[in-house]
Amino acid sequence: MTKEIWVNLPVANVDRSVEFFTKMGFEKNERFPFTETMASFFIGEKSRFVMMLFRNDVLAGFSGNKVSDTAKGTEVLFSIDAESPAEVDEMLQKAANAGGTIYAQGGEKDGWMYGGGFVDLDGHRWNLLHMDFSKMK
Repeated sequence: MTKEIWVNLPVANVDRSVEFFTKMGFEKNERFPFTETMASFFIGEKSRFVMMLFRNDVLAGFSGNKVSDTAKGTEVLFSIDAESPAEVDEMLQKAANAGGTIYAQGGEKDGWMYGGGFVDLDGHRWNLLHMDFSKMK
């Protein structure tokens, strides 16, 4: 069975990205070294989702593929479950304060979701959602 799932994200500047995700409140994963070419964070309460940050050239080197140009398209959309609409808005504000860009302000969706989204310093898109399934029709 899978023990953890990791996402490997290319970033232009690891130190700058570490500062951004620290301001977002992500937990540093101290099992891995923090260097100029890599860093790691846990996402979520159970610390089972690991986000690895690799400098663009390093990720391209071991993936055998070019790094996507996030200015031209979305490679992936990360969605994070929030405890409440207030937490969605709080995370959006943290992203903006840390230098990210809000692409979707917090708002109600379909009568049972509240969500919004931001773009991190390297153009990766993040979606924040609070879902109240009791209101789902």
